Order: sequence, then C-alpha cells, then structure tokens
Amino acid sequence: MKSHEIVSASAWLAARKELLDKEKAFAHVREELTRARQALPWERVEKPYVFDGPSGELGLADLFDGRSQLIVYHFMFAPNAEGGCKNCSFWADNFNPLVPHLKQRDVTLTAISRAPLAKLQAFQARFGWTFPWVSSGRSDFNFDYQASLRSAEVEAGTAVYNYRTFRGTNLDMPGVSVFYKDDSGAVFHTYSTYARGIEVLNTAYHYLDLTPKGRDEEELPTPMAWVRYRDRYDQSA
Repeated sequence: MKSHEIVSASAWLAARKELLDKEKAFAHVREELTRARQALPWERVEKPYVFDGPSGELGLADLFDGRSQLIVYHFMFAPNAEGGCKNCSFWADNFNPLVPHLKQRDVTLTAISRAPLAKLQAFQARFGWTFPWVSSGRSDFNFDYQASLRSAEVEAGTAVYNYRTFRGTNLDMPGVSVFYKDDSGAVFHTYSTYARGIEVLNTAYHYLDLTPKGRDEEELPTPMAWVRYRDRYDQSA
C-alpha cells in the first residue's frame, strides 16, 4: 500500500474512466450470464422430502410459503455439531433484511441444515435471525443436492461437490439451490451453485471489493481464516 501510485486529479479521472469501460463490459457479460442461468432447463422433483419446521412436519412444496419461487441456502450445521458453520453465519447475517424484499418478487428464502430443529432455533436466537430455517435431518435432501456428503463416498473418492469429484474431508458444504412451483403444485429444481458461486449472496465481500485492500486474504492460511461469529470478533481466538 505504501508504494501505490499517486497521480494528479486529471490522471486519476482518466484511469477511472478506463476502468469504467471495463466495469460496463463486465456488467453486460453478467447480464448475459443471468439470462443463460434463467434459460437453463428444469428437472422435476419427484422424490418426497420431509423437513422439520416451527409449525411441524413440512414437504418441499410447503417451504414456498404461498410463492412460486424458492431459494434454499444450504447452511452447514451437522447433526452432532454444537453450532452452525461460522462462514455460513457470515452469509446468513445478510438474510434478514432481504426477506421482505424477496417476498415482493414472489420469492421465499429459507435455510436448510441437517441439525435438529431445536439446535437451529437456539443458534438462530443467538444472532437474532428471523429468516425461515428448517431441518432436513430426516431426509436425503442435503445429500441429493450436494450440500452433504456420505463418509463412505468421501473415503472412496467418489463424492461429488460443485459438479466435480470432491477432494476435501468435510461432510457438510455450503451451497444454494433454487426451485419453482407451478400452478398444479409440481416442483422443479432450476439451479444450484456451490463454493465461490455463492459469493454473490455475501454483501460484505462486495463492499470489501470496493476498497484499496480488498478482502486482504492473500497472506492468510485459508481465504476466510479471519471470519468469526459476529459476536466473537472482540475475543482473542
């Protein structure tokens, strides 16, 4: 940072305009990508899934809550874990204020984890989250949508995550899946994304990308090593 180039106001403006051209080109490419995403073929969800929510047992169609579009955040929270993933919590801190806006565009946002509902509710209360969150612990939902991996498949090297062979050791991973429900009540899987594909849902990263130091993660042992639960940043570890 100390050796960064310093220029006159006119030179800065010229450089900024040059970057603006690149930003506009990127925006157009992103719009094309969005249209291609929306044009993907759908697959009908035939398998019945059971979820545990505050109102009792629910099916996948129930999670739409009267709307035709459903966004699922696959929140890493294994059944035996004491708490949810700190990185997923970083993402979830974005959700509460978005829910009312998404509802106005016929979209329901919900988180789904394998941990029992009581654990999810206790963790949710800790952070003051009010977005919908249900447990899929009694169904194969997380496994079918690549958010959870079976230990035998991980050990055998046959597990799949982000549409490729998985080389890690975690049995729960983050991701986002999108579904549509038509007027007959049929449900369709329209999209899923994982790994860096979910970065678009993290507002904080987009703000950091505007700053001179950016995410400032290059020298860390892992890119997100700095992230903690937001009520733990004032603690030493």
